[in-house]
Amino acid sequence: MAPLAFAAAGGKKIPVGLELYSVRGELAKDLPATVTAVAKMGYQVVEFFAPYYQWTEDYAKQVRKLMDDLGVRCNSTHNSPASFSASGMQRAIDLNKILGTKFIVMASAGRVEGIDGWKTLADTLTQASDKFRTAGLRAGYHNHQAEFQMVEGKRPIEVLAAHTPKEFMLQFDVGTAVEVGYDPVAWIESNPGRINSIHCKDWAPGTPEDNKSYRVVFGEGVCPWAKIFAAAESVGGVEYYLIEQEGSRYPELETAQRSLDNWKKMRA
Repeated sequence: MAPLAFAAAGGKKIPVGLELYSVRGELAKDLPATVTAVAKMGYQVVEFFAPYYQWTEDYAKQVRKLMDDLGVRCNSTHNSPASFSASGMQRAIDLNKILGTKFIVMASAGRVEGIDGWKTLADTLTQASDKFRTAGLRAGYHNHQAEFQMVEGKRPIEVLAAHTPKEFMLQFDVGTAVEVGYDPVAWIESNPGRINSIHCKDWAPGTPEDNKSYRVVFGEGVCPWAKIFAAAESVGGVEYYLIEQEGSRYPELETAQRSLDNWKKMRA
């Protein structure tokens, strides 16, 4: 199998992984078999999402052993706001330390009212970042469409970037920014060193009725991936890529395999 890590500026190898939400149905049925299948495809990294927070520490240790045996890493997890609350942070820290992750990422903030609401969220993220730092972990935030749309004359994502520490990761979900007309390369270039991971979610024009916009397989949409990779690897500070699929015309595992096949063609 051809190596899937590619040299960025300075010769650093950048692995490609899978956001396991892409195979959420299979994961819910059989987590060990699903992670094994993903690893055998050639993915080097996995990202667990919200359900992991309910694991016991013993189960987290079993998952860590499975990953170690397969030679894959979990560099980050996706979390609800509960993991960033005063009562929930320690549990998130304990589980992520077991899994060997580096970043605890807020997957979505839910409903936020006005720019003041986004500033309040930034304060919450900063407090969590300070707490995570003491445990050797970093905090991050994953955008959707809303963060790139104007609110009271400002974009919420710009508010979050301006009011969080420089070591706070701005995990970039590309497709959602492209859908609302934002230039993904411009965003990466305006936040040097902070785009430490990228959700490689593609997008193509479609209608709400056909629901095809995010159901294109990675590499078959309109996102300018070559320019995105160049910016991420020259100034963005990307450390790993994560392919993400919300679904497609194919079953989940086949979609993951096709996405990786397209990745290899694109990066050859």
